[in-house]
Amino acid sequence: MGLRVVGLHLVNCGTRTYELNGYPRLEVLDADHDIVDGVRILQGTDRISTGTGGTGRPQRVTLRPGEAAQSTLAWRNTTEAGVGDPVNAPYVRVRAKQGADPVTVMPELDLGTTGKLGVGPWKKDETYR
Repeated sequence: MGLRVVGLHLVNCGTRTYELNGYPRLEVLDADHDIVDGVRILQGTDRISTGTGGTGRPQRVTLRPGEAAQSTLAWRNTTEAGVGDPVNAPYVRVRAKQGADPVTVMPELDLGTTGKLGVGPWKKDETYR
């Protein structure tokens, strides 16, 4: 089925509360850290697959110092003959919210020819200790 799911985790390491509301801001990057054109970033992972944990409506998340939030990336590594070239992008530049400093992660996206990456809304991570 080619389903891939990766979690994003954010911990408030500061001394004040940190507010999130919505989805992480993403830029898909190639091996040279250049933005990959033609990848659609979908809000929610349900159009990729159900049961991946990246569904639901965005809600305000307030993190006190030491608390965490999580989001989910989901994609399929499927190809169709004649649809285009497969996309392999090792990096994703992530901003927790608009205006936040970016962090680059390495999920090794092998998007096939789907051209789609689903991202789930931020949710408080109640399991983080």
